[in-house]
Amino acid sequence: MNQHVFQRRRTGNSSIPDGIFALLIANGLVYALQLWVPNFMGQWFALWPVGSIFPDFMPWQLLTYGFLHDTEKPYHILFNMFALWMFGRELEQIMGLRRFLTYFLVCIVGAGLVQLLVGVVSGSYVPTVGASGGVFGILLAYGMAFPNRMVLLLFPPIPMKAKYFVIVFGAMELYFGVSGSDPGVANFAHLGGMLFGFFLIMYWKKNRRR
Repeated sequence: MNQHVFQRRRTGNSSIPDGIFALLIANGLVYALQLWVPNFMGQWFALWPVGSIFPDFMPWQLLTYGFLHDTEKPYHILFNMFALWMFGRELEQIMGLRRFLTYFLVCIVGAGLVQLLVGVVSGSYVPTVGASGGVFGILLAYGMAFPNRMVLLLFPPIPMKAKYFVIVFGAMELYFGVSGSDPGVANFAHLGGMLFGFFLIMYWKKNRRR
């Protein structure tokens, strides 16, 4: 898909656009609250599977879980926020603040819905936290907006076009999810974020043609 599908308005040339800045601050504040009152935050705002006895699932958790992170693994929030900044800056500039935030939050909710379905099928009652579903949605949009932009893998440091970068990460998540070789990671939720992001982009594209 060409970049023009995303073009709506620009929000300036700041290294940290307003939407990403707000998301970084919100995630940082919530992380601080997790450190201060971990049980309260986990009980009420993590995404608990449907059917768990207590704590149980509440509708708002489909959104709030995306602002919580694993406090025992600080790299969880650091990696997500770095990826959000790295791939989201130009997207917010071409999508506009409102559309960018809408896209990110839809990916969060979509990832949560997929994770709930996986929990029902697998019988898992482990809560889910993290902005990764939204970040993977951002990654997908970046690959669609800038398909031939060169990006660099971290491990191993191999340069490749963004469209192939997205395919590689999507294939890895699918493999890890099916094989179960990456325990403790909501791989299907990551794919859910990409899936709902794709559907939303297609919806916007269709309306733009009209």
